[in-house]
Amino acid sequence: MNIKDIQVKNVRIAGFRVGARQSPLLISGPCVLEDIETALSIGAFMARAAKDYGFSYMFKASFDKANRTSIRSYRGPGLAKGLEMLSVIKKELNVPVISDVHTPDQAAAVATVLDCIQIPAFLCRQTDILRAAARTGLPINIKKGQFMAPWDMRHAVAKIKESGNDQVILTERGTCFGYNNLVVDMRGLSIMKEFGAPVVFDATHSVQLPGGGDGCSSGQREFVPTLARAAMAAGVEGIFLEVHPDPDKALCDGPNSLSLEAAADLLKVLSRIRQASILGVESSDGTYR
Repeated sequence: MNIKDIQVKNVRIAGFRVGARQSPLLISGPCVLEDIETALSIGAFMARAAKDYGFSYMFKASFDKANRTSIRSYRGPGLAKGLEMLSVIKKELNVPVISDVHTPDQAAAVATVLDCIQIPAFLCRQTDILRAAARTGLPINIKKGQFMAPWDMRHAVAKIKESGNDQVILTERGTCFGYNNLVVDMRGLSIMKEFGAPVVFDATHSVQLPGGGDGCSSGQREFVPTLARAAMAAGVEGIFLEVHPDPDKALCDGPNSLSLEAAADLLKVLSRIRQASILGVESSDGTYR
């Protein structure tokens, strides 16, 4: 398919749409829920920054990180407590919320609170999880596996659609490059658009060094702005950023998370890139030229 013929389907999340001719989506929050006060503080800050720079905002945090490197690593508050916290965040901040599921039976439970269900990268091929998430009727954000070619994500999209749900978003988060390292092939952003789904770029996980720490993952947050700017110029429909008031003290993914201030500064730059690039990339009918 020629890129100029691509038609990206709009996906509805709460009160806004993600896709062609829409405001860019910002998915942002801490990697994992720590405590309600921290989560509310992060969500309030990022919601304001998103509004200031023309992004639609969705709060993201995991209630359980089932794929931590070490059994001793902090995983989160768990399903019941985590959904309670996400419900408070959703109500208090008046923002949609997203979190990830790790087993098929969690889908129905999270659908009572979440506005969008995320499929973790490691699980993007798991048919039962994809089908269970699809059957909730909620939008589904599938993170591309670090081991997956971008063109193979069409099968994940098909599993959602053939389960009766056409509300799909795809998120790029880097590809394994040797041991303990990731690299981003920007061509994949355009390739995944061929499946008609809005594409989001996860700028913070893409600089992760998986298992590169002593019993945990490390990261290179200094490269987040470089990759995020490139992805926005390439025409993604959204940006994913993990943030924390003090990234060096975050209980998960601190080395690849941004501070709140750094994230706001980056959004300012990304909004300008979006405005500059969209004029020469997207036509009035939503196709790409």
